[in-house]
Amino acid sequence: MDTLHYLGIGLAHIFTLQDIVVLVAGILVGMAVSIMPGLGLVMGVVLALPFTYRMSIEPSIILLTAIYVSGTYAGCFTAILYRIPGEPMDVPLLWDGYAMAQKGQPAKALGWALVAALTGGLFSSAVMVTLAVPMSRVALSFGPPDYFAAVFFGLTTVVALAGTSLINSFISLFIGLLVATVGVDPIYGAYRFTFGSPILENGVPYVMVLVGMYGLGEVFNRLGQGLKLHGEPKRDVQVKTDFPSLKELWSIRRTLLRSSVIGTLLGIVPGAGATVTSFISYGIEKQYGERRHLLGTGMPEGIVAPQVGSTASVAGHMIPLLTLGIPGSGATAVILAAFLLHGVQPGPMLFTDPASKAVVYTILASLFVGVIGMCLVGFLWIRVVVRVLRIPQGVLSAIVVMFCIVGAYANRNSVSDVWVIVVFGVLGYAFEKLKFPISPMVLGVILGPLAENSYMQTMISYHNDWTVFFRERLSGTLMVVSILAMFFPLLRHLLLKRKRDRGPSVDSQRRHGA
Repeated sequence: MDTLHYLGIGLAHIFTLQDIVVLVAGILVGMAVSIMPGLGLVMGVVLALPFTYRMSIEPSIILLTAIYVSGTYAGCFTAILYRIPGEPMDVPLLWDGYAMAQKGQPAKALGWALVAALTGGLFSSAVMVTLAVPMSRVALSFGPPDYFAAVFFGLTTVVALAGTSLINSFISLFIGLLVATVGVDPIYGAYRFTFGSPILENGVPYVMVLVGMYGLGEVFNRLGQGLKLHGEPKRDVQVKTDFPSLKELWSIRRTLLRSSVIGTLLGIVPGAGATVTSFISYGIEKQYGERRHLLGTGMPEGIVAPQVGSTASVAGHMIPLLTLGIPGSGATAVILAAFLLHGVQPGPMLFTDPASKAVVYTILASLFVGVIGMCLVGFLWIRVVVRVLRIPQGVLSAIVVMFCIVGAYANRNSVSDVWVIVVFGVLGYAFEKLKFPISPMVLGVILGPLAENSYMQTMISYHNDWTVFFRERLSGTLMVVSILAMFFPLLRHLLLKRKRDRGPSVDSQRRHGA
């Protein structure tokens, strides 16, 4: 009953003028950026971050969360209509979505995507509200070893899932952790890696890293590929939404439930972003679905599974962020940065004070309202949103650069911060060219100080006995799971290589015996 009481308070707060305005603005921004290839929802959240400086904590998080939620849905428009995935998470969606549109049913495909987004969003939001308080109570029992193990778990799972090269993921993570150490040591007060520069004495602001790596880095990448100054003409498509019938929905009820559960559970795992949940949801449907052999030919299950999985992952990511202070994706890392910019550390203490608890439940309520509002906007304004595709890349890139520079300067009114984002923009461009994943570095910058503080507190409290991380029940379990997650890709690679090496010899033996 206490949960329902605070959720009711949160719903009442949502429908105040300020909160509802920023919620609608976030939905529109998220839908606009997610349909533009190369921009994406993470960059949308990053570009919106500077606008939250003058806001209070509640509307700031509502704005960023609304962008995140709607960004997982709007990419279906371009994927289904034009076979252009606005985000990597939209790739599985177009396999059946575009095929259905080619059969003369684009309206039906858009209807399936909208219903899938609504189902996944509401299901995962309900699960999040249910698990938030129990997880916060568990988190209150965390000591410094447990908290370090939890942060370590977040770092290692991101490395394991970030890219095709485990070595490159490790290097990216270590660079992020190195950047996080620049400035004054929090325990001893010594200067580290400042090289006598006053600019670095206060450390490298994580906001600058986010804006530089994701914002300017993408613009530099486009410059390297050659910007198109004129929009490409797109063929006219009859854009409307045709909802599936109740009978059709009942026929794929297992897909809806299965993908909702997968998306929510994988969302709770740090590092399993919307892209991962989208591909896994489609893959499981391909393996275990009732009509798995028809997927890829324009089947509803091929649209519903990845859309439900990606949208459901959003609320799943908010669970470890709000209860443990651990972001599970690039977008939630930016939302964590917004919390910290307003002097609020997400974690179990948010659920102990009535005032902060009301703010948390307002954020939780905004997910329910945001999912419904996202679908209403998608149904009513789809014609307007799709026209954004006609903006030339040169104009779009100029707008992104303008937002990046203004946001960097407004953070501390310092021109030095503008140079910082330029440096990290170049680094982001280099990462893209050298095939290094950006996500581990960004999360390393965010989680590095948290890991260092909890590690140093543990060493001081336990007299430099590092075995305490493995002797305590909770921290030991998390550390073992983290190590397994970290080395699982390597073990899988070795097993596959061994199987390939043994294959030819076995075949030759069989031929010889024959």
